[in-house]
Amino acid sequence: KNSYRNIPWCFFFFFFLLNFALNRCGYEAAAKHFTPADLDVNLNGRSFMITGANSGIGKSTALEIANRGGTVHMVCRNQGRAEAARDEIIEQSKNQNVHVHIVDMSSAKQVWEFAQNFSQNNSVNVLINNAGCMVTQRELTEEGLEKNFATNTLGTYILTTALIPALKKVEDPRVITVSSGGMLTQKLNVDDLQFEKGTFDGTMAYAQNKRQQVILTERWASQHKEIHFSSMHPGWADTPAVQSSMPEFHAKMKNKLRTDTMGADTVVWLAVSAATTKQPSGLFFQDRKAVVTHLPLAWSRSSPQEDEKLQATLDQLANKFKP
Repeated sequence: KNSYRNIPWCFFFFFFLLNFALNRCGYEAAAKHFTPADLDVNLNGRSFMITGANSGIGKSTALEIANRGGTVHMVCRNQGRAEAARDEIIEQSKNQNVHVHIVDMSSAKQVWEFAQNFSQNNSVNVLINNAGCMVTQRELTEEGLEKNFATNTLGTYILTTALIPALKKVEDPRVITVSSGGMLTQKLNVDDLQFEKGTFDGTMAYAQNKRQQVILTERWASQHKEIHFSSMHPGWADTPAVQSSMPEFHAKMKNKLRTDTMGADTVVWLAVSAATTKQPSGLFFQDRKAVVTHLPLAWSRSSPQEDEKLQATLDQLANKFKP
């Protein structure tokens, strides 16, 4: 299941038909129909937590929110890069309410400790799960977890779960998870979440994590009606993560890739626009529109029992590292 050879040809046919929509030209075409007033908002008094906020889509999102007066909490792994990004955001936005928190999202224990401490001293209106990891060789964290899974799925699960009580205390709480169109190539494999069977493929592991995020978003939406949940695909964006993790793809597509700002547009829209909460909770978005989570003729749908098992397994694993 970790090989593209197991994916039906029709799946790829429909997937590549989407290529125009996912690149720069697709964004430019979609943007002609955007409502500019959706982002004409004053965010003074609202608090936004963004993981992976020191570069790429996360940094662009942080800047757009800071430009509108929001308080930004940047959750980053590297202190030097995070502080440099914060200083740049403050300089450009003239907003001093930009804060750095150093957390390795692949460490379940660190994520728990951070979330618990943060909740005791701060409020949060919007959580943006943006941090991502795509290592191409199977690698274990210090806690013995496969690194892609630890960062993309378990870290996201713990942070969101830990902050739900705090989110329920504020007005108009939202959670946005930056997923990927790559998840369209994957059916949930709940029996091998850490890719211990067969040959490891980092790209497919990443796509599987992104499918897991979409499923979790749908489940959280059904379980926590007070909070608006959404996931999204930023399109093919020219980010540092793409450059380092997918160099061949980047080399072939770099003239067609979206900018960081284009990739962040729907994240910002979901985080700040009043139009967002007019949409049902739990949907998957691309270019400010809800889109399907399965391609036509795809075998990628999982059963309710499999989705429930995913959440139960994550809950059990998360509690293992809870302080």
